[in-house]
Amino acid sequence: MSHEANIPENTSALGWRLRAAAPYLAAVALFLLGLLALYHLLAPVDLHEVAAQVHATPWTVTGLALASTLAGYLCLAGYDWSALRYRGKSLPPPVVLSGGLMAYAFGNTLGLTPISGGAVRWRVYSGLGLDGYDIAAISTFTSVSFGVMTTLVGLGALALHPTALTAMIPVAPATIRVWALLAIAAIVVPLVWAAWGERAVTLGRFTLRAPRLSVLAGQVPISLGDLTFSALTLYLLLPDGAPGFFTFVAVFAAATMAGVISHVPGGIGVFEAIILAAMPAAMPPAQVAAALLLYRLIYYMVPFALALVTMALFEGWRLVGRPLPGSRLGRALALVEPGLRAVSPLAPLVLAAMTFGSGLWMSLSALLPPLTEAAETAETLFPLAFIEGSVLLSSTLGAALIVLSLGLLRRSAGAFWLTLAVMAGGIVVAMIPPSDYRQAATLALAILIMQPFRRAFHRKAVLTHAVLTPGGLAMLAIAATGFGFALFLAYKSTPYANELWWQFATDSRAPRALRASLLAGLTLGLGALVMLLRTPRYRPLPPSAEDLAAAGRIATASGHPDTMLVLTGDKSVMFSRDRRAFVMFAPSGRSWLAYGGPVGPPDAANEVAYDFAEAARNSGMAPVFYEIGPDDVTLMLALGMTLHKMGEAAEVALPGFSLDGPGRKRLRAAHARGLRDGLSLDLSAPPHDPALIAALREISDDWLAARNAREKGFSVGRFDPDWLDRWPVALVRQHGRIMAFANLLPTGDGQAATIDLMRHRHDAPPETMEFLFTALMLALKDRGYARFSLGMAPLSGLQPERSRRLWDRFGALIYRHGGSFYNFAGLRAFKEKFAPEWRPHYLAAPSRLPPLRPLADAARLIAGKPPNGRG
Repeated sequence: MSHEANIPENTSALGWRLRAAAPYLAAVALFLLGLLALYHLLAPVDLHEVAAQVHATPWTVTGLALASTLAGYLCLAGYDWSALRYRGKSLPPPVVLSGGLMAYAFGNTLGLTPISGGAVRWRVYSGLGLDGYDIAAISTFTSVSFGVMTTLVGLGALALHPTALTAMIPVAPATIRVWALLAIAAIVVPLVWAAWGERAVTLGRFTLRAPRLSVLAGQVPISLGDLTFSALTLYLLLPDGAPGFFTFVAVFAAATMAGVISHVPGGIGVFEAIILAAMPAAMPPAQVAAALLLYRLIYYMVPFALALVTMALFEGWRLVGRPLPGSRLGRALALVEPGLRAVSPLAPLVLAAMTFGSGLWMSLSALLPPLTEAAETAETLFPLAFIEGSVLLSSTLGAALIVLSLGLLRRSAGAFWLTLAVMAGGIVVAMIPPSDYRQAATLALAILIMQPFRRAFHRKAVLTHAVLTPGGLAMLAIAATGFGFALFLAYKSTPYANELWWQFATDSRAPRALRASLLAGLTLGLGALVMLLRTPRYRPLPPSAEDLAAAGRIATASGHPDTMLVLTGDKSVMFSRDRRAFVMFAPSGRSWLAYGGPVGPPDAANEVAYDFAEAARNSGMAPVFYEIGPDDVTLMLALGMTLHKMGEAAEVALPGFSLDGPGRKRLRAAHARGLRDGLSLDLSAPPHDPALIAALREISDDWLAARNAREKGFSVGRFDPDWLDRWPVALVRQHGRIMAFANLLPTGDGQAATIDLMRHRHDAPPETMEFLFTALMLALKDRGYARFSLGMAPLSGLQPERSRRLWDRFGALIYRHGGSFYNFAGLRAFKEKFAPEWRPHYLAAPSRLPPLRPLADAARLIAGKPPNGRG
């Protein structure tokens, strides 16, 4: 396969990248619009006045806001409790509480609750007996409940106080009240009607099963408490002259929904602009801005910081290998341990967010003028070189942290250690007069938090070989825009002149900020440019003999017989940097299709999975993992993939397999009938006699001709003498004549096996293949094998009534009615005879849409067509 055939044309790659970047471009655009609105709303605001208002806030008010925040987060955790009732599941309350609190503490701040919160839930609940459908339903239930109840509360408050949004909606209050009441009725009536009979509600192409009335009644106070306490937190911080609380709730609900819809992390800019615009004109904007700043710190940053510290303490306790103490505290920790342990794999994401925020804070603090009297006094006492140098260094180090956060997200070991070094440098700079002890203490805490997670950053990738994804570019754009916003807001009254760049004086704060912003911008730009230019493009090539030998050794030790298909040679092989793990894949259409998950030890397997996904995206292709099992689900979620169920694979536990008992009556009868017809099973060990290979080729040609088929590839082997000569071959003979054969793929430890090619003569007895499977499993059992894989039953096990996903509905429809072109149900029924354990298998793709294109690309590969689709 040539490289030119694997990379799409420039126009196709550009179109694919633009479609992938569209959500991020929309988020950046909404963020810019929010900042523009904020800039105009804050035009009369002086930052010194905002800082003074923050410092003047009474501790009693701050304490009440913290208490309200705690109550709000407890209500948020109640969403999961209610969702479990909706699914008819029961889990220990401490696990639900810890998992829910962690999910929301991180998800609210990152602005990715459906993603990060769903990942936490998967890790918590999958280990406690819940399957993927249950966890997806819980995440959907919480998101829909939040959206519906926020809308209803906002509409209810608007109906009571229709003047709440008159500053933004030029409509008469009476008309607003009527519209609000009609909208409430349009939502509540169908919902109650559906809940009364547990019916389904269809919204466009999505169908949702309504909760029971008891679940709905329990969810109402939880959702009301969530919105009420979060609104109360901000309301307590507002100055005198604020509208009544119920009027404010309408404004708060509208701002919250706008922030969620914008997909900007935390709704920053969008949320604040709506709150400021809706406040009475008599309220001082500086005091409202101070309240919003405190609200962000209390409702978002405090829970995020507490969750980070809790996660670090727990991880540190695990790292030193100390058992949980037997005290009451120890027993309490044991109860919440599943929730805390489940959060640990999210460390790269949340630590990257912490680093990004730290860098943003360092850079912005360098741009802003001193906001305390002590800092202003210090500027007059110390030499100019100290002041100028500390500002420029702080700005540069902050920008460096922003760039390094992208490396942390990729689990880069180099980025981890560089981040620690830059933070340590930031502490030194923060201590240079005029000293910022709070910044130094915060950076020191960040270093301590990162220490227990150093093993999570195991990738040996060169830092400058990062792939700058649309999300990464969006975050850099947001950071750079934030610099400009802070600069213009802080010095909006300073007349600009070119001479400002060269003014050096103790009181020349605007020129200093200009130089600091330029240096920070250059650091961001150069960091991004180096990442983009130094990214190596991986060229898929046929594997060499040395590569196949190395991959074969890894596959043999993996314990999964399907991984031996790497030796077919029809797939490229990407190794981890230490060559302890690999991904086997082939380009087709717009996809790079990996067969199965990464193979090898977990740390090296995770590394090569990330490398594969990045290399595919860098080449303008979609990374797709085809036919992965449950063990790879967590890694796929970490890669940002969406799972689409392909079917279920059957695996038989051989120690308990026999032909005895009433449940095996049909197998026993078929096996006895085969023996009466003269069938017998032989296992031929490699290397095979050329005469045997010739006889097997005759059978294979007969089998292909009877089906008007040709050899396939990618997920199966081909009839090739060199391929067959690697493996034992099961032969079914009738009175000495070979009637059928199958080559066996065993694992290196002799514990598991599966079969690859299965072919028989057109005149073979009807029970031949059933006899082959039965006799082979009995023979492997006698040889000490523990597991035998019967392969996958495509599209079986899809449950659209539980998932409500379009793909599951489509796949289930094909499974039931697609017998004219493939006997899906018959294949499942055949394998069910052997009483296997069914394990779900998935296709992991970047898009949430039904995976029709990746499946079409996979079908071309399996059919043996070249990547461009011709052949």
